[in-house]
Amino acid sequence: MHGSKSARVLVPGPLHEKALQRIDQNFAMVRQEAWRGQLLPADIAASIRGICAIIPINADMMDAFPNLEIIAHFGVGYDSVDVGHAASRGIMVTHTPGVLTEDVADIAIGLLINAVRELPRAERWLRDGQWASQGAYPLTKRTLQGRRAGIFGMGRVGLAVAQRLKAFGISIAYHNRNRVEGVDYSFYPTLIGLAEAVDTLISVAPSTAATARVIDAKVFDALGPNGIFINIGRGKTVDQNDLIKALQNGVIAAAGLDVFAEEPNLPQALLDLPTATLLPHVGSATENSRQAMADLCVDNLLSWFAEGRAVTAVPETAHIKAAAARPSGEPH
Repeated sequence: MHGSKSARVLVPGPLHEKALQRIDQNFAMVRQEAWRGQLLPADIAASIRGICAIIPINADMMDAFPNLEIIAHFGVGYDSVDVGHAASRGIMVTHTPGVLTEDVADIAIGLLINAVRELPRAERWLRDGQWASQGAYPLTKRTLQGRRAGIFGMGRVGLAVAQRLKAFGISIAYHNRNRVEGVDYSFYPTLIGLAEAVDTLISVAPSTAATARVIDAKVFDALGPNGIFINIGRGKTVDQNDLIKALQNGVIAAAGLDVFAEEPNLPQALLDLPTATLLPHVGSATENSRQAMADLCVDNLLSWFAEGRAVTAVPETAHIKAAAARPSGEPH
């Protein structure tokens, strides 16, 4: 599959080097390395047919490009793209699911083990010389054995997390908008119901209007004092203040977080919590995953301009057709 050098693709802000190379090889690339919302000359803006980006794309930015056809978003979560506006304008939005599933699922398990067995604190004990001066690290109160896990969001990553948990002998339940066909794990129609039934809550949920701060004080109360909360989905699904209070007051035992409400800025109260294991959003941060994401991002552009279809469209724009594929007179 080859691109069209006549199709002009804008890359605003940073992007993976492999994606940049393939866009430059296949399209007429317009690069803005440090995008600050600046406007391009009208003739250039009118010629932009695609955008490939990891930065947020809002309605105003889309409207600066009257002939924009596709936004290829670098990442599986696409809450930073105004997909509602894109759909209203007939702009295809794609993302990069699937290729990062295994690495992200691995991070969930790593966070869980760290939270339960206190590995970061144990390592600090060693590095600070306390093993030599004070003796063995104190026994941890909790173990993975006998834990009951609930997964919030049983999509690709949720299923991969469940597969790993099964290997540990951990029981699995889940909450989703709908029951997942072919899955025999226990289904709970409400998040509160799931939290009440388990002692380990793993969130893989995307950020949407329906999930905004849905993991709140009531959920933590239901999870209970032996509860472990893991988040590899999106930070905005959690009421971060409620989480901090739950950890400070022992409402839940510990948390392992790779995502936060306002990245990269974390409140000091969260940083100060010894029972919180915190990672800087590294779920898919392996060379293998990022190269695969770069390829899929560009493959979406190539497929769109060569065949009039996207490889991995987001659900909100999956119905949109390329101009060449629309019946005569059908609006953009």
